[in-house]
Amino acid sequence: MRTKDIPDGILPKQRELYYGGAWHAPISGAYADTINPAYNEVITQAPVAVAADVDAAVRAAHLAFPGWASIPPAERARYLRRAAAVLRDHAMPLAQLDALNNGNPVSALIQDAGFAADCLEYFAGLAAEIKGETIPMGDGNLNYTTQAPLGVVARIVAYNHPFMFAAARLAAPLAAGNTIVVKAPDQAPLSILRLAELVGEIFPPGVVNFLCGGRECGDAMGKHPLVRKVTLIGGVPTGKAVMRTAAEHLKPVLLELGGKNALIAYPDANLDCLVDGIIGGMNFTWSGQSCGSTSRVFLHESIHDQVLDSVIRLLPERHKPGIPTDPKTTMGSLVSLAQLQKVEHYVKVGHEDGGRLVCGGKRPVDPVLKDGFFYEATIFADMHPEMRLAREEVFGPIMSVFKWTDENVLFDQVNSVEFGLTGSIWTQNLNIAHRAAKRMQAGYVWINNASQHFMGAPFGGVKQSGMGREECFAELLEFTATKNVNIKLG
Repeated sequence: MRTKDIPDGILPKQRELYYGGAWHAPISGAYADTINPAYNEVITQAPVAVAADVDAAVRAAHLAFPGWASIPPAERARYLRRAAAVLRDHAMPLAQLDALNNGNPVSALIQDAGFAADCLEYFAGLAAEIKGETIPMGDGNLNYTTQAPLGVVARIVAYNHPFMFAAARLAAPLAAGNTIVVKAPDQAPLSILRLAELVGEIFPPGVVNFLCGGRECGDAMGKHPLVRKVTLIGGVPTGKAVMRTAAEHLKPVLLELGGKNALIAYPDANLDCLVDGIIGGMNFTWSGQSCGSTSRVFLHESIHDQVLDSVIRLLPERHKPGIPTDPKTTMGSLVSLAQLQKVEHYVKVGHEDGGRLVCGGKRPVDPVLKDGFFYEATIFADMHPEMRLAREEVFGPIMSVFKWTDENVLFDQVNSVEFGLTGSIWTQNLNIAHRAAKRMQAGYVWINNASQHFMGAPFGGVKQSGMGREECFAELLEFTATKNVNIKLG
């Protein structure tokens, strides 16, 4: 869909910042173009928040905090369920908006509103479960704990699922009694503005607040003395910057960062299912722009050639780049020219380091796609762990394939990277599956599956893939502090 062909009801009507229950022009007067990556053309302009805007939004959230925290949990849950219902009602236009602004296929993005609504409903159901405990102290004392909300929470979300991340990550902090300020990704901010239009008025003024902006906006959120916790979905360099800023203020963080995730296939794997898992686990639908993508595939030598041949044959049929707003498209574009150039750089690196290109490796020849940031699904074989492409996160549609024989050497190689977000293991032997899951250094492991999330199952990484867990009860507790109360009895 070209910008000039966007139908009514897709784009947000507002082009301002939302905080304190109202829309505000950016204090600096700055706006920035936001583009349609399928055609590299401007859609509209989005406001750019600077430190002064952040201060205004955080103070509005801080002012609203005591009132929101005092609302009974069951009442807070009703607010979350109302928001979830609104998201379900607007699922298709929200998917179309993100497809326009970040390049992912609308046919897959339609699930994002449902997942966000699921999160809101899940945490609504947990709002009354934030419980303390009593601790025996003898006859002379009564001792108990409570879980108190923190205050203002800053949420910085990524561009690959901007609407879903922003909406879903409202749930746990709000259910726990916190107020929230969300920063949209500068590459794809429009669906966050639309989210503010849809749910802003559901909540009391100042409870939910939405900003657009770049690095200054994010830095100011981390530094603001009234922000009690900062969370990020993004890359490792950004995560380190957030953590440095937070450390200066002794502020807790929750980070979901990058991945260089491994898929391990044993000789007894169901090969048809394995091939599907390899293709699906790389998230080529999103052009590989997913922290959880299994971009390193380790195939046992006995099945290596057969499986690789099947993947090479099927991949171009299943994931051919196309216009993101076309319902038939199964692989969209990269989000920006910078991301396209990064992918092209790593293809060059793969060649230089001795990898064997067996699929893709170039921009598509379809003239319809000539102006956009498209790249073919790409596979390098004959990879070795010391290669840069085998160690560094691309966040693009490049898969590396390795051949293994010795299990001890295999896990040395799998665990040699500084990432540890997800992993996938394929075997029909229960003993092998449990042993391999224990040895894999990752926060979220699939066995005979890949890429799927399950509400209530803790998602998060180890090593440089982040800290903290989301999509589960533990996420709710991330936004509370334990308070101990001791009563001396007369």
